[in-house]
Amino acid sequence: MAKRAPARRRPRKAKPGTKGLTAGECRLEKLEGPASSASDLVEKTGGCVVGTYKEPLGAHPVLLAILPIGAIEPTPFQRDLSDAHHKRLADVINRTGRFLDPVIAVVAPNGAGFWTPNGRHRLEAMRRLGAKSIAALIVAEPEVAWQILALNTEKAHNLKEKSLEVIRIYRGLLEDDSSRPESQFAFYLDEAAFVTLGVCYERLRRFGGGAYHPILRRLETLSDEPLRAAIKLHEKRAAMVLDLEEKVSAAVKKLKERGLVSPYLRAFVVARINPLRWIKGEPPPLEEVLKTMRERAAKFNTEKIKPQDLAGAAGPPDEEP
Repeated sequence: MAKRAPARRRPRKAKPGTKGLTAGECRLEKLEGPASSASDLVEKTGGCVVGTYKEPLGAHPVLLAILPIGAIEPTPFQRDLSDAHHKRLADVINRTGRFLDPVIAVVAPNGAGFWTPNGRHRLEAMRRLGAKSIAALIVAEPEVAWQILALNTEKAHNLKEKSLEVIRIYRGLLEDDSSRPESQFAFYLDEAAFVTLGVCYERLRRFGGGAYHPILRRLETLSDEPLRAAIKLHEKRAAMVLDLEEKVSAAVKKLKERGLVSPYLRAFVVARINPLRWIKGEPPPLEEVLKTMRERAAKFNTEKIKPQDLAGAAGPPDEEP
């Protein structure tokens, strides 16, 4: 049976001074295992380890290193680069003349260098300034990159950013271990709907996914099928959603041609053809709902829609930015 992503609970406030290491206990005398291998890779890429320690909460080894700027790249599955943001960062770093916020880095899967899951804009800002090297906190476990992305709260995601980030994580997981059940990656993927919407955004960047997200979120769950099988189902559903979107867009165009103006026309049309609003109890499968909506969208009579019908229309704007 498919499993929903577990609810995320905030940890209770702990009694002061009861968890983790003391300052003295964070001293790391010797590197072993993956941490030692990461240190060797730093030297191999032309960098240098300037310090090591056990991070104070979980006691995991961390390396503070200076890496050549060419030895580190952003993970390929994170959000797109913001041109304005990295230029502002470059300006701030240039004004202070100091780079004081190390990026986090993990060993890249191919073992040839490093990936940063949370430092893309700082890395690009330093490159813009012509820097030769960059400071990095290196953690030895590559899976930490996915955890950092899943928990990144630096900037709130909109639906498009979140969906694209999730599908990129998914494709990275496919390369790493495609035989494990999809449901085991609920921590990284959050919702099955984000995977399907991510495929939609890959194929159509100016896609109004917000109109379809509530339907997908209600009817899709993470599967116990292996990733390599589950992704095919998401791609099939994404194709159905995009096919439906063509019919909805045609209806929206006709409404605009009649002079009906609203930023919520797409959400209005989708709401009108959505059978779930009339169904009580167990809903039908997603594929059946999408098929019904496609048929209704093809027959949607725009001539019957009056301006007052749109007065209470709400929901996500017609297109994601």
